[in-house]
Amino acid sequence: MSISGALANALSGLTASSRAAGVVSSNLANVHTDGYGRRDIELSPQRNGTHGGVRVVGITRNVDRGVLGDRRLADSGLAHAQTRSAFFERVQNTVGTPDQPGSISARIAALESSLVSAASRPEAPERLQAAVLRAGELVNSFSETSESIQALRMEAEEEIQFSIRSLNTALEQVQDLNVRIGDAVRRGFDSSSLQDHRQVVVDRIAEIVPVQEVPRKNGMVALMTPNGTMILDDRPVEYGFTRANVIAPHMTLENGQLSGLSINGVAVKVSGKGSPVEGGKLAALFDVRDDLAVDAQTQLDALARDLVERFQQSGLDPTLATGDAGLFTDGGAAFATTSEIGISGRLTVNAAVDPYQGGELWRLRDGLGATTPGPTGDATLLNALTDSLTERRVLSSGDLGTGSGNLAAHASGLVSRLGQATLAEDQATGFAAARQTEFQTMLLRDGVDTDAETQRLLLIEQSFGANARMIQTLDEMMQTLLRI
Repeated sequence: MSISGALANALSGLTASSRAAGVVSSNLANVHTDGYGRRDIELSPQRNGTHGGVRVVGITRNVDRGVLGDRRLADSGLAHAQTRSAFFERVQNTVGTPDQPGSISARIAALESSLVSAASRPEAPERLQAAVLRAGELVNSFSETSESIQALRMEAEEEIQFSIRSLNTALEQVQDLNVRIGDAVRRGFDSSSLQDHRQVVVDRIAEIVPVQEVPRKNGMVALMTPNGTMILDDRPVEYGFTRANVIAPHMTLENGQLSGLSINGVAVKVSGKGSPVEGGKLAALFDVRDDLAVDAQTQLDALARDLVERFQQSGLDPTLATGDAGLFTDGGAAFATTSEIGISGRLTVNAAVDPYQGGELWRLRDGLGATTPGPTGDATLLNALTDSLTERRVLSSGDLGTGSGNLAAHASGLVSRLGQATLAEDQATGFAAARQTEFQTMLLRDGVDTDAETQRLLLIEQSFGANARMIQTLDEMMQTLLRI
């Protein structure tokens, strides 16, 4: 081999070593960077006349597409489970348990105790006042819980709008990155950094809507949902949604008072089999707004209806006519079964017994419709009110069980229902988190190993040193020839 051939070989080796060192340095610098795919340099022998050497073919980005796809589906499942679990946890905290002073169950017990206390000394105005105050506190508990449920629906509505905006923006970003990656591949440039960025963006999409990547030419990808809906190919689809400014208990997707979801202007299912968003955070938000919160409101309204009807039943208060409002009213009027939706948020204490509304405390003892005070020692009505509160009845609506029970028992049924739902969602979240962690661990196994990269760097250093020594030797030979 000639001196010039040997020099060309050594120079190609130095170039390859330099590129390889850059690749290893990039790997080590980005060991904790989200979306980074480990790089390997691809080399091949070259022939240039009678000379040999090594040629850098390109840079290979190593990512297990199968594991990445499974990890993304696990991300979607985890976001879905966490959203549902957070809803039940917040509702359960609002309703409370019997041992919590401000819970509905505790307020019912306090009302019963105050009625018993008033009946033992019906002539004592302070005990009548305590019973009215306890009734007002129970009303406030129902109202606050109803408001909290509707607030959670409104939060879900706002998050749906934000998620859809983020989704549309991310799809446009993937499309732009696709174009840039395709152009880089066609021109023979390294597109690894662009692919890293695209992986991060697609990961964000996967939390909102489950997606799968479909390879296209020149390193580009298409995105589709597990049910086969293509959301990005030549161009991204556009998700549509119209946010409501306020949400009331009677407003639902079914009656058209809340917006659904559209893709390119076509309405699509927001949950259930066949939905293009089923399984991700967006589907869970629709579940909260249209299913979970609506059911929680329904059960709360059923309990509030039972409370109203217990004190509004005919014959309980002889001073009232049939159809008159009892101790608890629907916004000041008698309750009608046709207006049950949202009754828990409209409950009020009858103004006839509330001094702050111009009423008189003695009417709690003598009758809501009484015009003058009766015998101060007569506890007949107070005992009847207590019996009505503790009477075993079957709920007229809701799904808290078919058995009969007093109001406290039905309230316990609501607490139990929420507790079981919270436990089930927590278990689902735990499983989803374990699944996501396992796939993430599998993905990282094919990522950057700092020990292996350090060993590669030592080998590259040795290769660089050998080629540098070759050039030094060739230089000495040429200097010797020139001196001759």
